[in-house]
Amino acid sequence: MKSDLVEQAAEIVSDPQVLINVVSQRVRQLNTGRAPLVETLPSMGAADIALTEIIEGKLKVIPGTFENLKE
Repeated sequence: MKSDLVEQAAEIVSDPQVLINVVSQRVRQLNTGRAPLVETLPSMGAADIALTEIIEGKLKVIPGTFENLKE
């Protein structure tokens, strides 16, 4: 996981616990075969992809709805 991506995503999702939960959930989804919502490079891991999705506005955190993301 690249620290610059974490810093950029933390500007969007200010609560570190929420950011960790969103990234963790999205990593699980990516690891089970979900397609990335952004263009990826071979050097990007699942966490980097999840953070990039947050930075690019492909994933949004809506207060009170995180429970609905669980599958």
